Amino acid sequence: MDTRVRHHHVRVGNVDAFYREAGRKGAPVLLLPHGYPCSSYEFRNLMPRLADRWHLLAPDYPGTGYSGTPDDFDYSFDGYAAFLDAFVETLGMNRFALYLHDFGSPIGARLAIRDPDRVVALIIQNGDIPYEDALGPKYAEIEKSWALPPDEMRAQLREAISKEAFREEFLNEVGGDIADTIPPDLWTLHWSLMTPKRQEIAVDLIAGLKANREWFPEHRRYLSTHRPPTLIVWGPQDGYMPEISARAYLRDLPDAELHLLDGGHWLLETNLDDVVPLIRDFLERVHPA
Repeated sequence: MDTRVRHHHVRVGNVDAFYREAGRKGAPVLLLPHGYPCSSYEFRNLMPRLADRWHLLAPDYPGTGYSGTPDDFDYSFDGYAAFLDAFVETLGMNRFALYLHDFGSPIGARLAIRDPDRVVALIIQNGDIPYEDALGPKYAEIEKSWALPPDEMRAQLREAISKEAFREEFLNEVGGDIADTIPPDLWTLHWSLMTPKRQEIAVDLIAGLKANREWFPEHRRYLSTHRPPTLIVWGPQDGYMPEISARAYLRDLPDAELHLLDGGHWLLETNLDDVVPLIRDFLERVHPA
């Protein structure tokens, strides 16, 4: 069985889209939208561990990773969801399990809402939650900027997009032995791919978190109405989304499986050996080969 990760480009609308692929074509699909400030690189270690049974697809969003950065693209949560929709259509994927992590959660949830029947199951791992009262203290820092005039808010956000800020995003609240397992390649690589245009895109996306609050009820409605089989795997050492954030999902997904691990926001870097058997067991039950 070939479990190697392969690397491709495909034209998706006006986007030269880069994606990583592993597993056999025709096997059940697991779609892996990435978070911020990362790319499909975050799934590089997970993919070969599941590729014996599943077909894994991890695209880079436009303006991130190795995908193109076209001028005429909607760099927003809605725009990225439309890109994911076009990506799976281009590759002919009409049924898939969906991994929701970080900004990939509101983006992936929008994709699910477009056609709920396509989504066989959810795996939620420190994904941005649609519950205002269960966000971590780091979100309060972002919320403070919302009171500023738009130009001042953007200037403040722009200053926060730096190599050091990327490092802080990847380390988040973990320390000691756990922090030592997070490779500096994460912030070094992703900062090296930053350009002035991509910096403005990041500003737009982070500023869009304010408008995204208005969309929370729709996200919750999808969860409570469709109740897809869901595995919640969470690292509580997360300044944005601590344990209370993970448990908030149970309000709308009372049958979800919840596992709290000794880690933080980037569990695929720090706790891969714990995460993989949980995902395998879950997918073998709800999305078998």
